[in-house]
Amino acid sequence: MKKITFIFLLINFVFISCDKDEEVVSVPVVSDQVVNLAAPQTGGQGQPIGGAFTKFDFASGSETTSETDWDIAFRGTTIAVNGGVATGTADEPTRNGTAGATISTGTFAGIVSAEGLSFDQDSTDGFAIPTGSGNGWYNYNSQAFTISPIPGKIIVIQTRNGNYAKMEILSYYQNQPENPDPFSDLSRYYSFNYLYNPNVGEFSLE
Repeated sequence: MKKITFIFLLINFVFISCDKDEEVVSVPVVSDQVVNLAAPQTGGQGQPIGGAFTKFDFASGSETTSETDWDIAFRGTTIAVNGGVATGTADEPTRNGTAGATISTGTFAGIVSAEGLSFDQDSTDGFAIPTGSGNGWYNYNSQAFTISPIPGKIIVIQTRNGNYAKMEILSYYQNQPENPDPFSDLSRYYSFNYLYNPNVGEFSLE
């Protein structure tokens, strides 16, 4: 009887040990680059701006047409997050997640954690990622008529499911020209680096 009890306890110990090992296993972070993500819009030049937003899902690392499985969405220079409520802008996507965003100053490699950051969501007061030249991720050169990402502005995102990601926008023009020509280089094409941590509850961004 004692031998049977010992074997039973040993088996339980093995199973419990396996369970504990499984709990501490982390999935590797995903680091990648997106090139030429189209973000068209209608209107502009004094006309009302509209058109569908291009949605992006960090979990799959790809553009999506899903009504629910998206984290951020692009249209022109505007970036929406899947969290909060509609801002009142035409044709914006329905928020059904808990995503938020903040802009940190530093290098892409230097922003290593989301811990302690405060994340904003889209609201009737505006987008979590501010729009307008010098307010968020870009500057507009009124003499050259070009949009340029502001160096050192890293967008940190809390995804719709509570994971964390960071992104560095590299270019607003197709094929990332070093010196964009607004008359020949197509705009509204995002290229960006991103890192996504798929482990719920982990703040690490490295």
